[in-house]
Amino acid sequence: MAKAAAQKSSSSTGDTKIPNTPQASKEDLLRFYREMVLIRRFEERAGQLYGMGLIGGFCHLYIGQEAVAVGVQESVKQGHDKIITGYRDHGHMLAAGMDPNAVMAELTGRIGGSSKGKGGSMHMFDVPTGFYGGHGIVGAQVALGTGLAFAGKYRGDDSVAFVYFGDGASNQGQVYESFNMAQLWKLPAIYIIENNQYAMGTSIERSSSTTELFMRGASFGIPGEQVDGMDVLAVRDATARAVARARAGEGPYILEVKTYRYRGHSMSDPAKYRTKEEVDEVKKTRDPIDHLKMLLAAAKATEEELKAIDNEVKAIVAEAVQFAQESPEPDPSELYTDVYVEA
Repeated sequence: MAKAAAQKSSSSTGDTKIPNTPQASKEDLLRFYREMVLIRRFEERAGQLYGMGLIGGFCHLYIGQEAVAVGVQESVKQGHDKIITGYRDHGHMLAAGMDPNAVMAELTGRIGGSSKGKGGSMHMFDVPTGFYGGHGIVGAQVALGTGLAFAGKYRGDDSVAFVYFGDGASNQGQVYESFNMAQLWKLPAIYIIENNQYAMGTSIERSSSTTELFMRGASFGIPGEQVDGMDVLAVRDATARAVARARAGEGPYILEVKTYRYRGHSMSDPAKYRTKEEVDEVKKTRDPIDHLKMLLAAAKATEEELKAIDNEVKAIVAEAVQFAQESPEPDPSELYTDVYVEA
């Protein structure tokens, strides 16, 4: 059996110490701040709209996990690489560059949505940005994402598939079938395990016999590492290493990104499986946006610069809500469109 080069990243401890000189330019840090604040404010409004009955079905919010999608996206060639994830997908869409108006309209089931109002929260697609959807079946996107990686290698187009899934989905059988095929064929797949530690409501210690998920590919010879998912720069750097390896033809890689969601599994989940004190402690000591603010302070960013971004994001989200509310519902005839592709 091949020996996996699994390792723990030095950034996996959740250490909040800030270096004197952040390993990113002030301009990049401000851009990360804008993208992360956009995701958080967008998700907060989505939660409000759900409470008002304007979003139906299920709704899984990304609040607390913003640094993951934003950090990973730095290595994505937009429109060339492929991104696929599960049902906690709004943050990934925004990080990928999808129009907030189209995302919010889709959440509310309107014709102006990215999937014409027919996909809702869990099933949005946007081919121009390379976003191949959120998927409602736990773990299903791993096999599909492996197929996207295979397509890229078959075509020889140097594309990489970024395949997101959670700690709960990591126990699915199809994940290991995908790992086997990806390593056998040296597919350019980056498997990103967003370990928010509670899956659908059971702590990882109670649901997984081995909790170091970055080692799940060891029996297949797939290397991996564990990364602090509350630190956007740690995520960015780990992803860059994995992608360089994939583009060089060295095959798949596993990133276990340790993160934490502030809300329940979905809007209908009261999250009684953890204490309020635990959540408050993470917010106080490890919040990804607060961590970024400390980096920005070290980079000499001003309060005025941050306030300008905050105001800009507030206006973007308000416009998205207005657009969604003014966009009509799909005509019933849309039930029969986009079902099959003509040969």
